[in-house]
Amino acid sequence: MNQPYMLSTWVKAPRLRGSIIAIVAACLPYVNQELFKEVTKGKEVLLACPEREPQLHYGKLASIIRSSRPKELHIYTIEGSPHCFALHASANEAEYILGEKLVKRHFVIVDAEKLIEIDPDAVRIARYLHIVDELIKKYPEALEKLQKYSLEYRFSKLSQRVKDL
Repeated sequence: MNQPYMLSTWVKAPRLRGSIIAIVAACLPYVNQELFKEVTKGKEVLLACPEREPQLHYGKLASIIRSSRPKELHIYTIEGSPHCFALHASANEAEYILGEKLVKRHFVIVDAEKLIEIDPDAVRIARYLHIVDELIKKYPEALEKLQKYSLEYRFSKLSQRVKDL
């Protein structure tokens, strides 16, 4: 695995110009190496980990886009990671900072194997917790899905039941 980290990459690197850039959660090669190979084929890969690196992704990504003019931008992260979410938000924010529409796609890896494309508006709405709260109240069955995926949610419910005893 010799892919560079986004924050360690020169924003005008010739390989980036006109390419499809894949911003990939740094842990994906360890989570599912075959899926990593599949989703990065034919793309210029930049690894990123907001947990490991300072929160500079917004500006760095905007600089890469402005300087290298990639054809497309794809973001691949692990679903449920609060750190990975920042990469999706960074891509939307870079588009906003630059004031121009980008061809970009958001993807999450569910259960370490299933690749799902996410609408950029899903990323936008996730930043506004009061709207998410309204949606949960309107669609409480969403919490049943959360029960399936979130260990933290299951723990919180178990802790509450123990506390209620």
